[in-house]
Amino acid sequence: MSSPSHPLQFRDYRLIWLARFINTAATSAMVVVIGAQTYRLARSDYGMNEAEASFMIGVLGLVQFVPFMLLTPLAGVLADRMDRRYVAAAACALDVVIAVLLALANTRQFLTLPLLFTMAAAYGSARVFIGPAISAITPNVVPPKLLPKAVAISSVAWQGAAVLGPAVGGFLLARDDALPYEFSALMLALGVASLLAIRHRAPPAAAKEPPLKLMTDGAKFVWRERFLLGCVTLDLFAVLLGGATAMLPAFAYDVLPRGTFGLSPEEMLGIMRAGPALGSVLVAIYLGIRPISHNVGAKMLWAVAIYGLATLAFGLSGNFLLSVGMLALLGAADSVSVFVRNTLVQLNTPDDKRGRVSSISGLAISASNELGEMQSGLAAAILGPVGAVALGGAGAILVTAIWTVLFPELKRAKSFAPQYRNQEQGP
Repeated sequence: MSSPSHPLQFRDYRLIWLARFINTAATSAMVVVIGAQTYRLARSDYGMNEAEASFMIGVLGLVQFVPFMLLTPLAGVLADRMDRRYVAAAACALDVVIAVLLALANTRQFLTLPLLFTMAAAYGSARVFIGPAISAITPNVVPPKLLPKAVAISSVAWQGAAVLGPAVGGFLLARDDALPYEFSALMLALGVASLLAIRHRAPPAAAKEPPLKLMTDGAKFVWRERFLLGCVTLDLFAVLLGGATAMLPAFAYDVLPRGTFGLSPEEMLGIMRAGPALGSVLVAIYLGIRPISHNVGAKMLWAVAIYGLATLAFGLSGNFLLSVGMLALLGAADSVSVFVRNTLVQLNTPDDKRGRVSSISGLAISASNELGEMQSGLAAAILGPVGAVALGGAGAILVTAIWTVLFPELKRAKSFAPQYRNQEQGP
């Protein structure tokens, strides 16, 4: 019998793919609605102006990031010491609770900004555990030679769901405030079932040391491996400056012309939030068929630069169709960057450290997204949403140029083969 030649031939990988799709669709729908309701409540119930309401979106990002930052070391250790399936399922179950509470708050009319901020913080706490656990399972269920294709196909699940989730969230919000959360609760319950259906696989056996030492060793490993450090920090600083999606509620409600194609602001917001994911999923499908295999480092750097350029163009655009097009382009560029970075990180990390390194990578992603929202909120309070997004896009381009000089290892990476790892020494 011939050995499997495609990741989807593995039952556990199919369940991982399904769980990732379901979780991303549900949580991305929730996130877009929480952002929209934060901006809308700030404008209507709290009497804030456009700049002040934009700043509240930044605060929303900050309250998601703080628990993520505090819990990331613990999440990595749990992913290396416990059954990763149960860790991910428990985090997904917490998201179910969040969705149910927000549905009730909208149905019973007790929704407030403090409640939205509290639920956003709880969501940040859940997300810190699910990412490292699922990422660390994948290399255990597919052989190394199929991992690049598995990462690309996993991106299809993630990005495809990120197209579906925001669009559904926006359209449901335009009809009833509780509907998006009810949709998310149902989807997340299915996600828990998918995770629990994965066959048990024991975690790596090298985790008998004290938890604090394990956390420190994971951080030291990333710090000492310049190649990994460059991969992780490139995304951190580029997206930290170039995050356009945080300001989308301001663009939907106040910047772009209202009523384009007869769409409500909520529907425009849902479409714009789906734009980056649409570009990403198209690229992810292509990469699932023909994964990148040559000059991977240079392609990652170019992708981040294009991401910044598209962000800049979106900020300066006053046309809805052009704005959606630029969002799709930045999503496509981000998909290439994510594919290359995730594959490099997984293949350049020993299995017994993969959970901790994945959690550190997840922290960088969260910092870039949530702190990027805070940075955008602060910039918008001074420059307005248009100026904040345009300046961030220019900053992402500058970061790419600086990282090309600071980390020449990235540009020199020709393939996904492990780069510069000292095999004889541990951290």
